[in-house]
Order: sequence, then C-alpha cells, then structure tokens
Amino acid sequence: MRVKLEDVCERGSSNLKQTDVCEMRGDYPIYGASGYIGNVDFYHQEKPYVAVVKDGAGIGRTTLHPAKSSVIGTMQYLIPKENVLPEYLFYVVSYMHLEKYFTGATIPHIYFKDYKNEEFNLDSIEKQAEIVDVLGRCQQVIEKRKQELTALDDLIKARFVEMFGDPQINPFGWGVVNISEVVGGKVSNGFFAKRDDYADDGNVSVLGVSNIVNRMYSNVDKLPKTNADDKDIEKFEVRYGDMLFCRSSLVTEGIGKASIVPENVQDNVLFECHVIRLPLDLSKCVPEFMQALSTMDFFRNQVVAQSKTATMTTIGQDGILKTDIILPPIDKQRTFYDFVHQVDKSKVAVQKALDETQMLFDSLMQEYFG
Repeated sequence: MRVKLEDVCERGSSNLKQTDVCEMRGDYPIYGASGYIGNVDFYHQEKPYVAVVKDGAGIGRTTLHPAKSSVIGTMQYLIPKENVLPEYLFYVVSYMHLEKYFTGATIPHIYFKDYKNEEFNLDSIEKQAEIVDVLGRCQQVIEKRKQELTALDDLIKARFVEMFGDPQINPFGWGVVNISEVVGGKVSNGFFAKRDDYADDGNVSVLGVSNIVNRMYSNVDKLPKTNADDKDIEKFEVRYGDMLFCRSSLVTEGIGKASIVPENVQDNVLFECHVIRLPLDLSKCVPEFMQALSTMDFFRNQVVAQSKTATMTTIGQDGILKTDIILPPIDKQRTFYDFVHQVDKSKVAVQKALDETQMLFDSLMQEYFG
C-alpha cells in the first residue's frame, strides 16, 4: 500500500540548545547532529523515534533514537504511528532523497512540511519486521567493516606516538615551529557553486567538509559534480601535498579537522568554500605525518582556541596559521609514511568488502522502498 510520510508519523520539535544541555544533569540522553551530547532530567518521547538533522552541514541525515530521550533544536523528530515500526520508519526516511528540499544559503535547512508528502510502500507489521531484520544484519556487517577501518587508523596513531612521542610533551625534543614554516604555497578557501548548479554531467567534482572530517585521506570518490571554467580549475584543483581543514561546524569538536589529498587523486577535483587548503612544502614535511599530527590534542587544542562561535563554530586561515607543530627530520617522517602505506594495503581490502556490502544494502533499500 502506497502512503505518504505524514500518514505514518507525526512531527515533533525541540527548543533545547546545546548550551542548555551542557549545564544540565539527569537520567535522559540528549542528541544533536553529531550524536549523544549530554543528559537532562526530562524526556519528550515514550518510544523510539526518528530524528532528522534540519540545519547545517549534516542536513538531512537520519538517525533512530531510543525512548525517553530528546534532541536539540538542530534536529526534528518523527514520531511513528501504531501501524509502522520505528526501525522501518527510519529506513524509509533514510532512503528518501531529501536533498531536493534543502533551502538556505549560509546555513541550509530542511522542513517537514516540504517532505511530508513523500510516498513509499507501507508493508504489514510482519513484513516490516522481516525487512528491518534483513537491513539490520546488513548494517551490522557494514558497521563491523567500519570498525576494522577505525582500528587500522588507531594503529597509525599509535605508531605515530611510538615514533614521535606525544607532541604535547615532546619527549624527544623535536623542534617546534609555526605551521607556516611548512606551507609551500598560497593558503586559501575553496570553490563556490550554487546548489542548483550541481549536475551529474558536470566537468568537475567538488570535495566538501563531509569528505575530509576524521579521515587520513580525503574521500575523493563519487563526489557531487558541477561545472567550472579553466581559471577555477587551476585555482581550486587539489593535489597530493594539499592539507584540507574544515572551517565551519555546528559543534566545536568538528572545527579544523583535517585530511590530506591522496596521491592517486584524479584530475578536476576541486575543494569547496567551507574548506581551507594549506599546500604543504614536501621538502620539509610528509603529508601523512602532518595529518596524524593534526589529530593530536597538542594541535587540536590550538585550533579550538583560535575558533569563534556564534550560530556556528568557525576558524579562518589566520587561525590555522597561528598553530605550532613539532617538526622531526624529514627522513623519520618518510619512515612513518612507509608504515602508513603498509597499513593502507590492509585498509584497501577492508574498504573493498565495505563497498560491496554497502552496494548490497543500497540495492535492498531500492527493492523495498523504491
């Protein structure tokens, strides 16, 4: 039976702000766009509900939250009616292509009134339970593969500390310099294109904040496309040696997180305007060393200290350039590079298995809800 989304759920909202939650204590969890953020002494929902990120970089992302919990104002929640399982509703909304409803320029938004008429096939409760079970098992495999990748990233971080020590303590006495000492070109913000300008047949791919946060290497595959002229391509095209920083985030923890561009990056990949590029001087530093260093508290604390928070947390080029780094000899950095590339071979195998499972999951979602 084909139904509209508004037929199977009701919309809820919250006036809670993250600043309110940080000062409160209680038995009930509060969630934001990045997950759990604290507790309060009251709750909104008696049973699980689906939350949709309505503001900012994570806009449209969907999560399933437990009963007796709440969300902050950057989220909107969908309360399932009796004829639909919360888990089934979660998969339904996750499948919907909500990006066509995004509005706003500086901070994009999405509203339930715009997508409440989205239609899908509503199965019986018994069939819903079967579908939820199949998709859940598939997601468990996906999550296991992601955990394997995380463990390999942790191995790289552990090797970094073994070779170079905790930069905060600097037990080996490496030289400490300003990050500008290893910059080999012009620091800049990225390429801007209107949302309506993106098209599958565009001549360039665009790498944004979501493609760089928490990664050793930027994700440069299957990026959104748009069109750019030769001048823009020359100015904003990324290459190995570029270090990319997130310059705006809804939460302080996300600001200034970085990744590097892989050596095998294809042509015509541009970085977008919410990203800052530092082109590294490869005669002085190794990108893999710099990226690992950027995850350490020594560096992160400096970045957060230079950020500014209003509606969103932001950092400018000058803020990044005020940070200091340790700078071991280049030959020792290259030894670390060799280790990273050995680990990368294992990551390639795990990533291939993850991609295959993700393709299966996507095809099942198409079969059930398409």
